[in-house]
Amino acid sequence: MSKFKVAEKFISINGEARRAGETACFIRFTGCNLNCTYCDTSWANEKNAPYEIMSEEEIYAYIKDSGINNVTITGGEPLAQKDIKRLLMMLSKDKNLNVEVETNGSVPLLSFIDIADNISFTMDYKSESSGMEKYMCMENMELLRENDTVKFVVQNKNDLDKMYSIVKRYKLDERLKVYVSAVFGKIKPAEIAEYLIFKKMNNVRLQLQIHKYIWEPDRKGV
Repeated sequence: MSKFKVAEKFISINGEARRAGETACFIRFTGCNLNCTYCDTSWANEKNAPYEIMSEEEIYAYIKDSGINNVTITGGEPLAQKDIKRLLMMLSKDKNLNVEVETNGSVPLLSFIDIADNISFTMDYKSESSGMEKYMCMENMELLRENDTVKFVVQNKNDLDKMYSIVKRYKLDERLKVYVSAVFGKIKPAEIAEYLIFKKMNNVRLQLQIHKYIWEPDRKGV
């Protein structure tokens, strides 16, 4: 039986990506291998972050008891968790679940990508303003499938230009869903929208982190 350090588990509205606005059951793990300048869950990455120990069976039971079919596995960096593949394999067997794994783009996806169709990945590309761009695993860009998502969090025009170059280099806008969101409070969404229009970026979506508009931006458990 595997044991996981769960920083928090809760039911909320999915704030971004493909299922934005839909209810979701969130499982957040502690710990991350990166340290982004704009991280909004840095508290969960600290060595002394609060957590509860849960097995994969207990996590699955919590999800089923919630009655919610959308599941978001997040962190921290969930793919850095020991035995995370065992948990994903267990969840993949329940075809009523839509499981989204939020990953920071630095962990190779090769051993995870083909677990099952109901396990999808929302992968970040950490742009220059994050301070973590050098850790991006670019091989992942070739592995992503139609049901996966790439998310760019941008803070300035340099970040937008890098987003454009990555999207075009890997033809992401032809293969899967691509989202661009603002570092909250650092760049106006209108600036991103105007950039997408100017660059004629078809099939790339501007997203707002709607949970930060519904509740206080730094509120936990949402």
